[in-house]
Amino acid sequence: MIGAGPAGLAAARAAAEAGARTIALERATHPRYKTCGGGLIGTSLSIAESHIQVPGRDTINAVTFTRSGRLGFTRHARRRPLLTMVRRDDFDHAWFEAAVAAGATVRQNAQVRAVTQNDDAVTITLSDGTEIVARSVIGADGSASVTSRHVGVTLDQQDLGLEVEIAATATDRENWRGRVLLDWGPFPGSYGWVFPKDDELTVGVIMTKGHGAETKQYLQDFLAQLGLTDRKVVRDSGHLTRCRRPDSPLRNGRVIVAGDAAGLLEPWTREGISFALRSGTWAGSAAAKNDLAEYERRIAAELVPEMVAGRRMLSAFSRRPLLVHAAMALPLGWRAFQMFCRGELAMADVVHRPGIGAAVRLLS
Repeated sequence: MIGAGPAGLAAARAAAEAGARTIALERATHPRYKTCGGGLIGTSLSIAESHIQVPGRDTINAVTFTRSGRLGFTRHARRRPLLTMVRRDDFDHAWFEAAVAAGATVRQNAQVRAVTQNDDAVTITLSDGTEIVARSVIGADGSASVTSRHVGVTLDQQDLGLEVEIAATATDRENWRGRVLLDWGPFPGSYGWVFPKDDELTVGVIMTKGHGAETKQYLQDFLAQLGLTDRKVVRDSGHLTRCRRPDSPLRNGRVIVAGDAAGLLEPWTREGISFALRSGTWAGSAAAKNDLAEYERRIAAELVPEMVAGRRMLSAFSRRPLLVHAAMALPLGWRAFQMFCRGELAMADVVHRPGIGAAVRLLS
């Protein structure tokens, strides 16, 4: 494996558990910080709970929706929680320990410089000149990475996310415990969020790449609307999310890509952890069996339909964000949202539900 985030570590754990001799190469050292909202939907949670003790910082039972800071309302879940909030250094380190416990070797501070292959094996060259030879390689080193370029991943959607993690006051912790905020932003396809993580609040916004000044202004305005501009900033970061084209390859010979390296994420919400855990687990299993084509088939059957549906939802949302906002106030929309968050309903199922499907088709 190249990369030891959720996709790479899920792959390493699955491959090692299946009996394959497994090494994961990570350029940093665990535990390490990673920019991420850190909200686990039910799909991610069900995978994670099977292999790690999830280091949850908060459990979410309520969502406040706003449109550009206005028209706010809050909905409460009546049954199970909607989301579990984690910090990525905690979450990734738990997967690191699970991979090692399964028998994988995780080599840290290992920067990959090149990947080459022939009919029999793949050679990985590290920055110190070390060469590692493997029967197959799983690339999970993020978008625009060495393995992504090697496979030839092509993209059709790139977004810029800006995020601050601020120290929560006692009042903040009381006000935000168990509740997130989603703000449908002022630019097509944009939105903002507030995610509570015990002693910190993660506040972020995302919109199409190429509008850096507007994205920064949205975040500043968002913080001001929330009355959070005077809080101590613990971390301040930005990141790009990159979504694959429908015809983008997942494999080049003996090298396959998973998670962000493959451009696998949900296009509307830009949720990527569930895609990373699923694709990584499937990649590790396929590599252990030396059947990389099985991985391609499973992605096509299970994740591609979700991405197609997500693109349709993003198109509809970009055109009529107020209709999406209004839908969350209605029983049908709120029920579908809850089921999606809990992993009971995939995005592909959401757009085929009566009423929702018709509206999405009309708007997109």
